[in-house]
Amino acid sequence: MTPLLIILISFMLLGWLVGNQLKSRFRKYSKIPVGYGVTGREVAERMLYDNGITDVNVVSVQGELTDHYHPVKKTVNLSRDVYHGKSVAAAAVAAHECGHAVQHATAYAFLRMRSALVPVVSISSRYVQWVLLAGIILVESFPGILLTGIVLFAMTTLFSFITLPVEIDASQRALAWLNHSNITDRSTHPRAQDALKWAAYTYVVAALSSLAALLYYIWIFLGRRN
Repeated sequence: MTPLLIILISFMLLGWLVGNQLKSRFRKYSKIPVGYGVTGREVAERMLYDNGITDVNVVSVQGELTDHYHPVKKTVNLSRDVYHGKSVAAAAVAAHECGHAVQHATAYAFLRMRSALVPVVSISSRYVQWVLLAGIILVESFPGILLTGIVLFAMTTLFSFITLPVEIDASQRALAWLNHSNITDRSTHPRAQDALKWAAYTYVVAALSSLAALLYYIWIFLGRRN
Protein backbone atom coordinates (compact mmCIF):
# COMPACT_ATOMS: atom_id res chain seq x y z
CA MET A 1 0.00 0.00 0.00
CA THR A 2 1.49 3.34 -1.08
CA PRO A 3 1.88 6.28 1.33
CA LEU A 4 -0.57 8.35 -0.74
CA LEU A 5 -3.21 5.62 -0.55
CA ILE A 6 -2.71 5.38 3.21
CA ILE A 7 -3.20 9.15 3.50
CA LEU A 8 -6.32 8.98 1.33
CA ILE A 9 -7.85 6.22 3.44
CA SER A 10 -6.91 8.11 6.60
CA PHE A 11 -8.74 11.22 5.39
CA MET A 12 -11.78 9.12 4.50
CA LEU A 13 -11.81 7.72 8.04
CA LEU A 14 -11.26 11.20 9.49
CA GLY A 15 -14.18 12.52 7.43
CA TRP A 16 -16.43 9.83 8.86
CA LEU A 17 -15.32 10.62 12.41
CA VAL A 18 -15.80 14.37 11.96
CA GLY A 19 -19.21 13.81 10.40
CA ASN A 20 -20.31 11.72 13.36
CA GLN A 21 -18.95 14.30 15.79
CA LEU A 22 -20.82 17.04 13.94
CA LYS A 23 -24.10 15.16 14.23
CA SER A 24 -23.42 14.48 17.90
CA ARG A 25 -22.74 18.16 18.62
CA PHE A 26 -25.87 19.29 16.80
CA ARG A 27 -28.01 16.76 18.65
CA LYS A 28 -26.52 18.06 21.91
CA TYR A 29 -27.04 21.73 21.09
CA SER A 30 -30.51 21.05 19.73
CA LYS A 31 -31.56 20.48 23.33
CA ILE A 32 -30.27 23.85 24.57
CA PRO A 33 -32.81 26.69 24.14
CA VAL A 34 -31.75 29.97 22.62
CA GLY A 35 -32.59 33.45 23.89
CA TYR A 36 -36.09 34.85 23.33
CA GLY A 37 -37.31 31.40 22.26
CA VAL A 38 -37.06 32.27 18.58
CA THR A 39 -37.22 29.60 15.91
CA GLY A 40 -34.66 29.06 13.19
CA ARG A 41 -37.07 30.62 10.71
CA GLU A 42 -37.42 33.73 12.87
CA VAL A 43 -33.64 33.96 13.30
CA ALA A 44 -33.17 33.77 9.53
CA GLU A 45 -35.85 36.33 8.76
CA ARG A 46 -34.50 38.74 11.34
CA MET A 47 -30.89 38.43 10.14
CA LEU A 48 -31.96 39.01 6.55
CA TYR A 49 -33.96 42.06 7.61
CA ASP A 50 -31.09 43.48 9.67
CA ASN A 51 -28.84 43.20 6.62
CA GLY A 52 -31.33 44.93 4.35
CA ILE A 53 -32.14 41.80 2.36
CA THR A 54 -35.81 41.73 1.35
CA ASP A 55 -35.80 39.49 -1.74
CA VAL A 56 -34.79 36.20 -0.06
CA ASN A 57 -37.40 33.77 1.28
CA VAL A 58 -36.92 31.35 4.18
CA VAL A 59 -38.39 27.92 3.44
CA SER A 60 -38.48 24.48 5.08
CA VAL A 61 -36.96 21.42 3.38
CA GLN A 62 -36.85 17.75 4.29
CA GLY A 63 -33.85 15.88 5.66
CA GLU A 64 -31.21 16.27 8.37
CA LEU A 65 -28.42 18.84 7.93
CA THR A 66 -29.83 19.66 4.48
CA ASP A 67 -29.76 23.38 5.18
CA HIS A 68 -28.42 25.55 2.36
CA TYR A 69 -28.76 28.86 0.57
CA HIS A 70 -29.90 28.79 -3.06
CA PRO A 71 -28.49 31.85 -4.86
CA VAL A 72 -30.58 31.40 -8.02
CA LYS A 73 -33.93 30.91 -6.30
CA LYS A 74 -32.86 33.29 -3.51
CA THR A 75 -34.10 31.03 -0.75
CA VAL A 76 -32.65 30.11 2.63
CA ASN A 77 -33.56 26.43 2.87
CA LEU A 78 -33.75 25.11 6.42
CA SER A 79 -34.34 21.51 7.47
CA ARG A 80 -37.50 21.05 9.52
CA ASP A 81 -35.65 20.69 12.82
CA VAL A 82 -33.84 23.97 12.18
CA TYR A 83 -36.85 25.78 10.70
CA HIS A 84 -39.06 25.01 13.70
CA GLY A 85 -36.30 24.59 16.31
CA LYS A 86 -35.76 27.02 19.16
CA SER A 87 -32.29 25.82 20.05
CA VAL A 88 -28.71 27.01 19.82
CA ALA A 89 -28.11 24.59 16.97
CA ALA A 90 -31.11 25.86 15.01
CA ALA A 91 -30.11 29.49 15.50
CA ALA A 92 -26.50 28.83 14.48
CA VAL A 93 -27.43 26.94 11.31
CA ALA A 94 -30.10 29.45 10.29
CA ALA A 95 -27.73 32.39 10.79
CA HIS A 96 -24.95 30.58 8.90
CA GLU A 97 -27.15 30.05 5.85
CA CYS A 98 -28.19 33.69 6.00
CA GLY A 99 -24.48 34.48 6.04
CA HIS A 100 -24.40 33.10 2.49
CA ALA A 101 -27.31 35.33 1.54
CA VAL A 102 -25.38 38.32 2.87
CA GLN A 103 -22.34 37.20 0.88
CA HIS A 104 -24.50 37.05 -2.23
CA ALA A 105 -25.97 40.48 -1.60
CA THR A 106 -22.51 42.00 -1.07
CA ALA A 107 -20.89 40.16 -4.01
CA TYR A 108 -18.41 38.32 -1.80
CA ALA A 109 -15.52 37.37 -4.10
CA PHE A 110 -15.07 33.72 -3.10
CA LEU A 111 -18.81 33.06 -3.37
CA ARG A 112 -18.78 34.50 -6.88
CA MET A 113 -15.84 32.26 -7.76
CA ARG A 114 -17.61 29.20 -6.37
CA SER A 115 -20.83 30.04 -8.18
CA ALA A 116 -18.92 30.40 -11.46
CA LEU A 117 -17.51 26.90 -10.99
CA VAL A 118 -20.86 25.25 -10.21
CA PRO A 119 -21.84 24.46 -13.86
CA VAL A 120 -18.41 22.96 -14.59
CA VAL A 121 -18.29 20.95 -11.37
CA SER A 122 -21.85 19.76 -11.87
CA ILE A 123 -20.93 18.26 -15.24
CA SER A 124 -17.58 16.93 -13.99
CA SER A 125 -19.11 15.17 -11.00
CA ARG A 126 -21.44 13.16 -13.25
CA TYR A 127 -18.67 11.54 -15.24
CA VAL A 128 -15.40 11.91 -13.35
CA GLN A 129 -15.53 8.61 -11.44
CA TRP A 130 -16.28 6.62 -14.60
CA VAL A 131 -13.54 8.41 -16.54
CA LEU A 132 -11.06 7.80 -13.74
CA LEU A 133 -12.01 4.13 -13.48
CA ALA A 134 -11.63 3.64 -17.22
CA GLY A 135 -8.40 5.62 -17.15
CA ILE A 136 -6.87 3.49 -14.39
CA ILE A 137 -7.82 0.25 -16.17
CA LEU A 138 -6.52 1.48 -19.54
CA VAL A 139 -3.66 3.61 -18.25
CA GLU A 140 -1.00 1.68 -20.18
CA SER A 141 -2.85 1.76 -23.50
CA PHE A 142 -4.74 5.06 -23.34
CA PRO A 143 -3.17 7.33 -20.70
CA GLY A 144 -5.10 10.28 -22.08
CA ILE A 145 -8.30 8.96 -20.51
CA LEU A 146 -6.80 9.07 -17.03
CA LEU A 147 -5.37 12.52 -17.71
CA THR A 148 -8.85 13.72 -18.67
CA GLY A 149 -10.21 12.28 -15.45
CA ILE A 150 -7.48 14.04 -13.46
CA VAL A 151 -8.39 17.38 -15.02
CA LEU A 152 -12.07 16.84 -14.22
CA PHE A 153 -11.26 15.80 -10.67
CA ALA A 154 -8.96 18.81 -10.26
CA MET A 155 -11.99 21.04 -10.85
CA THR A 156 -13.87 19.41 -7.97
CA THR A 157 -10.78 19.76 -5.77
CA LEU A 158 -10.50 23.45 -6.63
CA PHE A 159 -14.19 23.83 -5.82
CA SER A 160 -13.64 22.22 -2.41
CA PHE A 161 -10.86 24.64 -1.53
CA ILE A 162 -12.76 27.70 -2.72
CA THR A 163 -15.66 26.51 -0.56
CA LEU A 164 -13.54 26.79 2.60
CA PRO A 165 -13.36 30.61 2.84
CA VAL A 166 -17.02 30.83 1.79
CA GLU A 167 -18.14 28.62 4.67
CA ILE A 168 -15.80 30.13 7.25
CA ASP A 169 -16.83 33.67 6.33
CA ALA A 170 -20.53 32.74 6.51
CA SER A 171 -19.99 31.36 10.02
CA GLN A 172 -18.12 34.48 11.10
CA ARG A 173 -20.95 36.67 9.83
CA ALA A 174 -23.48 34.45 11.59
CA LEU A 175 -21.68 34.47 14.94
CA ALA A 176 -21.12 38.25 14.85
CA TRP A 177 -24.80 38.84 14.16
CA LEU A 178 -25.99 36.34 16.80
CA ASN A 179 -23.85 38.09 19.38
CA HIS A 180 -24.83 41.61 18.30
CA SER A 181 -28.55 40.77 18.21
CA ASN A 182 -28.38 39.10 21.64
CA ILE A 183 -29.86 35.89 20.25
CA THR A 184 -26.96 34.17 21.97
CA ASP A 185 -25.45 35.15 25.33
CA ARG A 186 -22.38 34.26 27.38
CA SER A 187 -23.76 30.80 28.00
CA THR A 188 -25.01 29.90 24.55
CA HIS A 189 -22.62 31.76 22.23
CA PRO A 190 -19.66 29.39 22.80
CA ARG A 191 -21.96 26.51 21.91
CA ALA A 192 -23.00 28.20 18.67
CA GLN A 193 -19.32 28.72 17.90
CA ASP A 194 -18.56 25.06 18.59
CA ALA A 195 -21.40 23.85 16.37
CA LEU A 196 -20.25 25.96 13.42
CA LYS A 197 -16.61 25.04 14.08
CA TRP A 198 -17.38 21.35 13.63
CA ALA A 199 -19.39 22.13 10.52
CA ALA A 200 -16.31 23.92 9.13
CA TYR A 201 -14.14 20.90 9.94
CA THR A 202 -16.20 18.77 7.55
CA TYR A 203 -15.31 21.13 4.69
CA VAL A 204 -11.63 21.17 5.65
CA VAL A 205 -11.46 17.37 5.71
CA ALA A 206 -13.39 17.14 2.43
CA ALA A 207 -10.96 19.52 0.72
CA LEU A 208 -7.89 17.69 2.01
CA SER A 209 -9.40 14.32 1.08
CA SER A 210 -10.05 15.58 -2.43
CA LEU A 211 -6.46 16.82 -2.70
CA ALA A 212 -5.11 13.48 -1.47
CA ALA A 213 -7.22 11.64 -4.05
CA LEU A 214 -6.06 13.99 -6.80
CA LEU A 215 -2.41 13.38 -5.90
CA TYR A 216 -3.06 9.63 -5.89
CA TYR A 217 -4.49 9.72 -9.43
CA ILE A 218 -1.56 11.85 -10.58
CA TRP A 219 0.82 9.32 -9.00
CA ILE A 220 -0.84 6.50 -10.96
CA PHE A 221 -0.59 8.54 -14.17
CA LEU A 222 3.08 9.41 -13.69
CA GLY A 223 3.96 5.88 -12.62
CA ARG A 224 2.46 4.16 -15.67
CA ARG A 225 5.89 3.88 -17.34
CA ASN A 226 7.53 2.17 -14.37
